[in-house]
Amino acid sequence: MDFTSPPLSLKDNGFSMATPDPFGTSKDEMERLEGELKKWKERVEKAEKAKADLLLCKLSADEECVKAEEELIKLKDFQEKQHKNVIMSRDTHERELHVLIEENAELKREIEKLKEDLAKCSSGLSRDGQIKKKVAEMKMKFSHMEEMKNDYADMNTHCVFGVTTKLPFRLNQNQALLTFENEEVAQRLIKMGKHAVNLDSKIADVRVKPFALEMGVKFELHVTISGKKINVSEVPELSIPEDWMRDKLELNFYKSEQGGGEVENVNYDKQSRTAVITFLRPGAANGLVRCTKYPLFVNGRCYRLSVSPNTDVHLEKFQLYCGISKKTILLNRIEETEDDEESVQDMIEIHFQKPSNSGGEIEKIKYVSKGVTWVWFEEDT
Repeated sequence: MDFTSPPLSLKDNGFSMATPDPFGTSKDEMERLEGELKKWKERVEKAEKAKADLLLCKLSADEECVKAEEELIKLKDFQEKQHKNVIMSRDTHERELHVLIEENAELKREIEKLKEDLAKCSSGLSRDGQIKKKVAEMKMKFSHMEEMKNDYADMNTHCVFGVTTKLPFRLNQNQALLTFENEEVAQRLIKMGKHAVNLDSKIADVRVKPFALEMGVKFELHVTISGKKINVSEVPELSIPEDWMRDKLELNFYKSEQGGGEVENVNYDKQSRTAVITFLRPGAANGLVRCTKYPLFVNGRCYRLSVSPNTDVHLEKFQLYCGISKKTILLNRIEETEDDEESVQDMIEIHFQKPSNSGGEIEKIKYVSKGVTWVWFEEDT
């Protein structure tokens, strides 16, 4: 085929063909194409919008992921910190437990030692608490008979103490007191009056005379320790009525296994936090006063009450007396010497011990060279 020759018309070949007109598109086709174009534009817009939404979601997801990673890091740090604290706390508890175990073991050893000491002390006591060691015997005699109340014997403890006051005497400078074993020696020296005493370097003329003592007091102190009553102090201050506290004290001391018994009366004073418990049976208080502390249980708590004997004290046979010491003489006008006080006292004692000087055995002597001193006289039994 020769492509250089001009084209032949189809019409010449018996064909008739219309050349398409690019601008001769029909109106319907144009509308259809416009509609298609519009649809594609809408689809593109929707796709762009979906793309934008997806981008936003991705950004939001990225932010959430970053936050989650940060929270995860924080949780890991917190978990590591908690783990370290748990380890430290466990170590601390283990150390404290070890210390407590050692202290407990030490306390057990101390308890065992105290038990051994108690056993040693108890070995010297009989079952009723009396000392096994032999004591001096005392002759007893029947004195009187008392009526029994409620078929109970008197379980009170009665004590009588004889009290005689000591009498003071003022011993002045250059005076001496001598007490002899024999009263006749002192009376003989008083009758002689003057004595020449050899005080080493010189002879001193001393005067012997009797002396007077002040008035004294003598009485009997009668003490009765009740076998039915006890004094209770340090009662806890609780926000309950007095009647309730009185009932709790009664119930607490009613328990015989703790040394109490049936209670007859409770005299409770809330202001002073004291009470007087009276038991029905005489002798019930004797077991309680052996312990100075007694437990009181109130609302699950344990308080320690102080328990002491209930006593009645009164005086009898109170009288004044005038003290006389017939075995003692007073030396006056003892001249001062260069010797010390003890040496002068020894020389006086030697002089008045000699029978040649009408003396005798001396029980006590006191010489004062300077100042004033006080000596005391007591009843010669």
